Amino acid sequence: MSERKPYPNDLSDGQWALIEPMITAWKDRHRSVSGHQGAYDMREIVNAILCQGRTGCQWAYLPHDLPPKSATYYYFAAWRDDGTDHVIHELLRCQVRERARRLEDPTLVVLDTQSVHAAAGVPSATTGHDPAKRVPGRKRGLAVDVLGLVIAVVVLAANAHDNAAGIALLSEVAENAGGSISKALADQGFKSQVVTHGAGLGIDVEIVQRDPQHKGLVPQPKRWRVGRPTGS
Repeated sequence: MSERKPYPNDLSDGQWALIEPMITAWKDRHRSVSGHQGAYDMREIVNAILCQGRTGCQWAYLPHDLPPKSATYYYFAAWRDDGTDHVIHELLRCQVRERARRLEDPTLVVLDTQSVHAAAGVPSATTGHDPAKRVPGRKRGLAVDVLGLVIAVVVLAANAHDNAAGIALLSEVAENAGGSISKALADQGFKSQVVTHGAGLGIDVEIVQRDPQHKGLVPQPKRWRVGRPTGS
């Protein structure tokens, strides 16, 4: 890797050591016809992807001392489409859980949704208006474990009911967690349809009721984790 001033999102040597074998194996499986391995260091490709993800800049606006859009987006799209990014995420999540003296696969998840404003230029066909929260844009559904590590994410139009997000999340959880999840905690925005769908997947969904005697924001045990997922 050429010498340059590091960015805050750059991989440390230890972080790169964790994922480098997977990246190298991927490269070995995707050799070009000519056998050329590419002009850019793979660690720098990952740094460029992390830079775009952290700052939200357009791909063409990546700093000049990082690989350009053409190379960076090629790998981003390839790893997204073939599931490599998901495999890396799962590897890292399991390692964090083990360091916290927990089993690799969680047995409980926490569900929640958040409506967020969509960026300018986002197609209107994929957005909507959340009347309850008065937010035009999209609705993000999250399922996290008790450490706040992301298990599943779904994105819908903001006018989609929480039930739609909850059902989609549970389906993703059942697929991603290898059948280890047996319990899910959700807030009152989720209704009986989510509970029924969870039961069909072997997941007991508990709707956590708010104590009417409590005023203002009162974090609920375990459920508060979903409001601030680890790594967000």
